[in-house]
Amino acid sequence: MYAVIRTGGKQYKVAKNDVISVERLAGAPGEILELNDVLMLGDGGNVTLGAPTVSGACVGAAVLEQAKGDKILIFKKNRRHNYRRKNGHRQQLTILRITEILTDGKRPDKTPLEAKAPKEEKKAAAKKPAAKKAAPKAAAKTSAKKPAAKKAAKKKEE
Repeated sequence: MYAVIRTGGKQYKVAKNDVISVERLAGAPGEILELNDVLMLGDGGNVTLGAPTVSGACVGAAVLEQAKGDKILIFKKNRRHNYRRKNGHRQQLTILRITEILTDGKRPDKTPLEAKAPKEEKKAAAKKPAAKKAAPKAAAKTSAKKPAAKKAAKKKEE
């Protein structure tokens, strides 16, 4: 299922788990936002067009981070008049992950992403780092000794 939504004066075609960057929306990282300007819904061969929006449709999106876009330079110049002006601009952006596309007047679950799966992350973090840290140290020590031994053996033979 996909939807076409409008936010920040632009339109975006989104599906579940898509990550998009839109113009700044109010919300802290992990918070769930509700995007109500759904212009079109599509599900296989079934397409629902809005006039201008689809009534009862809503898209739930989780805020991943608040960021800034690339710097845009604005340079004005009038030749032979000693007129030069240089300005820069960085657009404020919000990075969103689409969590669900809902119809029939349903609303997205407002539970923040951090509260949904902290237990899984803690369990995975406790097991993995110990094994990863021990292996690279042992490999680095053995690889450093082997080339030195080979060089010494070549000198004795000559």
